[in-house]
Amino acid sequence: MTYRAPLADLKFSLTAVTGIERLYQSSAYPDFDGDLLDAILDAAGQLSEEVLAPLNRVGDTHGAKLENDKVIVAPGFAEAVSAFAEGGWAGLGAPVEHGGQAMPKALEMAAYEMFHAANMAFALYPTLSQAAIEALHHHGTERQKALYLPHLTGGEWSGTMNLTEPQAGSDLALLTSQAVPDGDAYRLTGQKIYITWGDHETRDNILHLVLARLPGAPEGTRGISLFLCPKYLVNDDGSLGERNALRAVGLEHKLGIHASPTCVMAFEGAKAELVGQPHQGLMAMFTMMNAARLAVGVQGVGIAERAYQQALAYARDRRQGNSILTGEKKAPIFDHPDVRLMLALSRAKIEAARGLCLLTAMAADDYRLNADARVKRREDFLVPVAKAWATDIGVEVASTGVQVHGGMGFIEETGAAQHYRDARIAPIYEGTNGIQAGDLVGRKLGDDAASAIELKEDIQSYIQNNSLNDNFKKSVEALEAALTAFEAASLWLVAQKKARPADVQAGATAYLKLTGDVVGGYVLLRGAVAATARLEANEGDPAWLRAKVELWKLYAAHILSHAQALQTAITAGAGSLEALSEGL
Repeated sequence: MTYRAPLADLKFSLTAVTGIERLYQSSAYPDFDGDLLDAILDAAGQLSEEVLAPLNRVGDTHGAKLENDKVIVAPGFAEAVSAFAEGGWAGLGAPVEHGGQAMPKALEMAAYEMFHAANMAFALYPTLSQAAIEALHHHGTERQKALYLPHLTGGEWSGTMNLTEPQAGSDLALLTSQAVPDGDAYRLTGQKIYITWGDHETRDNILHLVLARLPGAPEGTRGISLFLCPKYLVNDDGSLGERNALRAVGLEHKLGIHASPTCVMAFEGAKAELVGQPHQGLMAMFTMMNAARLAVGVQGVGIAERAYQQALAYARDRRQGNSILTGEKKAPIFDHPDVRLMLALSRAKIEAARGLCLLTAMAADDYRLNADARVKRREDFLVPVAKAWATDIGVEVASTGVQVHGGMGFIEETGAAQHYRDARIAPIYEGTNGIQAGDLVGRKLGDDAASAIELKEDIQSYIQNNSLNDNFKKSVEALEAALTAFEAASLWLVAQKKARPADVQAGATAYLKLTGDVVGGYVLLRGAVAATARLEANEGDPAWLRAKVELWKLYAAHILSHAQALQTAITAGAGSLEALSEGL
């Protein structure tokens, strides 16, 4: 279960595909350049390989435990948390004024892909802290920023999100947790479930961001406020006071990510303070969730990369049957066309998902550089796609990894099953992928499909402005056909929004998949074009570069060829679903 950071692939995706060079020494990132990019990725890869990856199996077998009202993490995890903090990773993308390094979001996501690949259960810990930093930076008071953010960005404290309640699930309108004014503070009561790294003893303090209702608050989501509730109260000088009235009353027994303590948290009159305006908590929390959704998409890429690496190593080592390709007796199963196709498609999907997530992060970076409305629409449109499509890819590739192992994949000792078990939570996190699809066809597609049409136009412009040789003709035709299906599906959905909303929602998941397939194809095409240019210039490893071209062609033939079928599924409507209301 060794892991090797895919540094060459990540650097290629950031530069040749995503175009991160345009941020070098820009007004938004004056200290950022290619040397710093290389240094940060190399250091993140070293931490992932040498510290985090060796703990992955240990964490799975030992898990986290709740003993005497304390959450005990798996062996080695406390030391890994300290190493992560000492390396400055908690504040990689955080503002400089609060102790962060203010690096681009795209670079931060590339580093986090390696963390998730090496040890997904561990990497969930800083992911939630990262989201808490975003929320406080955008919605906290100057006092809150000065008092709390330096400790979060320095990694001395960790952060959590407390949304879900037993009776509410994803329907935040049903939240019942209460926040009662108490002088210049509030007292929180209620129970929250599924709280990732909700309690542990590895850091000095934990800052819980909690959704609750004020007395007399309006019903539904309009009456939700956001509160900051520390495990240990914080004095005005930043020192820690007494233990707050909150605790973990249980740990969820999960399918995977066993080393990540997923807590049931009880707030028993805990002292808290308001973040943002009363009854505007959902807006503040969505800042946090938006950051977390992209990070979860990157989790999907990371776990897919880890599962693929293990499956590839096993396929090269396991000998069984004769090779049709070479004629070798008792050949590695890598030589069987079916196995090699599974691995090749896995690699293509990983690179497509990686490119999609980094493209989404770059939209956020571009908006910071130039606050253009079109760029913001692109970021908002791609976030649910990156979250859902990339996590579906994570599950698909992890499942394929089990399949490549054959019967040994079903045996826990090989480790392939752990990747599959760990990957399965990602399509559920931060709003299920069905919720992401509903958000995409609802708010993000809008009433005029502007975001979708702009995306199509940009991809078409790229195709037209690049002289693509005959080697690309057939595969580019597949992308152009997929773009036509994508545009038609987008326009159909906005036309049905008011008259046939059930039809729109019934087609939402297929539309998200079509969108992800198209953007994934676009980023692979960009990579293939860049690889071809390097081959012609005799730059780089020829075999590695040729693989970029062949993976794009394989993706076009096996993935983009389904675009028309997805368009048909999108426009099928909800008639059959309505007819099956009783028959199911």
